[in-house]
Formats: sequence, structure tokens, C-alpha cells
Amino acid sequence: MVAIIDYDAGNIRSVEKAVSLLGEDVNVTRARGAILSADHIILPGVGAFGDAMEKLHSYGLTEVIEESVGEGIPFLGICLGLQLLFESSEESEGVKGLGILPGRIVRLPEVPGLKIPHIGWNSLRYPNEGRLFAGIPEESYVYFVHSYYLQAEEEEIVTATTEYGACIHASVEKGNVFACQFHPEKSSGVGLHILRNFLEIRSVGR
Repeated sequence: MVAIIDYDAGNIRSVEKAVSLLGEDVNVTRARGAILSADHIILPGVGAFGDAMEKLHSYGLTEVIEESVGEGIPFLGICLGLQLLFESSEESEGVKGLGILPGRIVRLPEVPGLKIPHIGWNSLRYPNEGRLFAGIPEESYVYFVHSYYLQAEEEEIVTATTEYGACIHASVEKGNVFACQFHPEKSSGVGLHILRNFLEIRSVGR
């Protein structure tokens, strides 16, 4: 069973559809028991950092997320879900993120010829080996929609980067925690391959 955390964010149904297409049972839920009993957990999201953190707190999900990560369940953050895993975002000054991974979210720089938000397909480079990208060659294209990007404090956790006015940390992996700034559920066959790789990862100690 795959638990998709429901905190009223955008894009949850697209992720549900993609995971179902891979033959997995999916539960879109905010129930603690359902999340902690899942084989895999996904935190999707499109929206504002501060609003999302407020929702996570109001539904009691921050503690559930921390508990699930501590139990070793494979956990995947997508887009805003990646950003929330880190400590802070320039989008919402003074709002603390989940702080599960060290780093901050900053606004994309203003660069002539590049529009913000960044919407479209970009190719990936792999500075470090990542289990999400097994069997997927470098320079594969994935789909982005964002105005803010990750600057991870630990460069060794960065498994994919792309360029859009800056070097964007596009995916990270640390232990059982994975995250993508891009949208695998909207990235055609490459994206489904990434999701399949995630779903093949087993929980630590299970």
C-alpha cells in the first residue's frame, strides 16, 4: 500500500493516478495509522510553503511525517513536498520547514530570457548515484513547475541537478528519504520509471 499524504495541496490526484497506473494500491489519507502502516509514503504538493506548513501542523501531520521517516519507511517528496522537507524557504520568511534534511529553499534568480516560474522540460545530471535514477541515463528530460529551488547543505545527498539560471538541486536521497523538485507523475515514461524505482525500495528493518 502506498500512502499519499493529503493536506489539501494541489497535484495529489495526478500522483495518485500515476502510482495506480503502476499497479499499486493507493490510499490518499491524513490518518496516522494508515500512513505508518504503508509500505511507501509520498508527500506531493503544489502551492505556497507557508500555507502548506500551516496545513501540516493543523492536521497533526508534521509529527506523523517525522515518525514515518524515523521508522525507515521509504518516503518521497515531490515539488513542494521536497521543499517542505528542508529548514526554510524565502517564499515564507520566518516559517520553519520540517527540517528533516538540512538546507534552504531560495527564489530562482532573475535571468534575461528565462521566465519565472520555471515551467517546462529540463535534462538531469547526476552528481551522486541515486536509487531513483537506476536505469535512467543522464540528460533524460523531466517536467518542472516552480519559482523556488533547493540549496541543499549536504552536497553528497544531491542525486540530480539541472540548470535554469542557477544549478538547481533537482533530487536528493538520504537513507529512506527521497525527493524531487520536478514532477515524475508528469514526466512521461521517465517519470514512471522513477516512481517504479521508488516503489521497489524496501523499508529499513521491515
